[in-house]
Amino acid sequence: MQKHDHRLRPRRRRAPVSSLPRVAGLLLLSLLLGACDRPSAPAPAGETATNAAKAGPETRFVCPMHPQIVHERPGRCPICGMDLVEQRLEGKKQALPVVDLDADIVQKTGIRTALVQRGSLWRYIKTVGFVGYNEQRLSTVRLRTAGWVENLSVRREGLPVKKGQLLLELYSPEFLAVQKAFIEAQKKDESGILKKYGQRQESVAPRDHLRYLGISESLINEIARAGKPRFRIPVYAPQFGVIVRHNIHKHMYLDPDFPMLTIADLSTVWVEADVYEHQMQWVRRGQSAEIRVRALPGQRFEGQVNYIYPELDPQTRTLKVRLLVPNPDEQLRPDMFAEVVIYGGEKKNVLKIPREALIVTGTRESVIVDLGEGRFQPVDVTAGMISGGEAEILTGLKEGQRVVVSGQFLIDSEANLRATFRRFGAAQPADATE
Repeated sequence: MQKHDHRLRPRRRRAPVSSLPRVAGLLLLSLLLGACDRPSAPAPAGETATNAAKAGPETRFVCPMHPQIVHERPGRCPICGMDLVEQRLEGKKQALPVVDLDADIVQKTGIRTALVQRGSLWRYIKTVGFVGYNEQRLSTVRLRTAGWVENLSVRREGLPVKKGQLLLELYSPEFLAVQKAFIEAQKKDESGILKKYGQRQESVAPRDHLRYLGISESLINEIARAGKPRFRIPVYAPQFGVIVRHNIHKHMYLDPDFPMLTIADLSTVWVEADVYEHQMQWVRRGQSAEIRVRALPGQRFEGQVNYIYPELDPQTRTLKVRLLVPNPDEQLRPDMFAEVVIYGGEKKNVLKIPREALIVTGTRESVIVDLGEGRFQPVDVTAGMISGGEAEILTGLKEGQRVVVSGQFLIDSEANLRATFRRFGAAQPADATE
């Protein structure tokens, strides 16, 4: 019987009991990984939209030096080579940050505030114009017959004249011939021969001829009483005023209808002012106006809108408005430059702030609201009518709030700077209190 040597046969080594949990763990992990590789069922549409909304705002990458360079992925600016900076696109426009200022800084920078309140605004048009003659009080002296100037009483422009004052005398052959015919007819009328037979008086036609020549009725009666012709036609001033145009000299021959003299009454003048197209609806006849001229500092003249021209100037897009201005002392002279204020109607119960509180930058209108305790915040508003030193606010403010009227540009710049840092995700500058 053969004997076996058990010492030479190798024995199987059993796995230790402690290694069994490790093997089980590896098997479980492989099963889990296989399950993860399987395609999952699609999520409902509503759930997908909710998850997308929770993912937050989209991002883009822009160049800090060239904002027009915008990419969807990180990279470098093709212009300056700088790294593009991540910028978040907010779905809704965020308000500008609140700026905190220490009370000492508020005092040193001279920040002042005003109350937002309701009240009335007057439509207020400030413009410029020029003084001119009142053309309804201009008279041009003309004759209806030819002749020669004799005995000229007014020899230059600028001389004042009174109504009925003798200006000149004119020798006219036509005037002399018509007078002679009138006198002869007058003598026949006085004889009574024509009346006896019921015929029309012969002096009627020559009298009408004298009237046609512009001879006054009193002068015609004087010629009839004297029974002698006058060799010169006297020319009298038709109104009170000043000689503003003088076109004749002694012994000058004049044709009919020649403009010899022009007389202007300066007790009232016209001021023609320009009104912009968007202000047309505010102007009405009869509205009051205030006129100032630089030649008379400290003085103002009251006027009234008495005519609105029907068409605009195509070059300046303005409408001419004519003002009637009393000028009893004749201080206003034609062609003077005038500063004009036209007062329109009243707009009641409007929300208004001081004009200086409104910040206008391009298409944006904003104010700085005082939140109290040194806290200030820019707020976008919609401005309406601007009248003098006040502005109407349509949206963005409430009655009782306070807005900054001095130093607001510094606060607005600080708030915009902080908003820029916030958009780029950078650290914001420290408050002014630190």
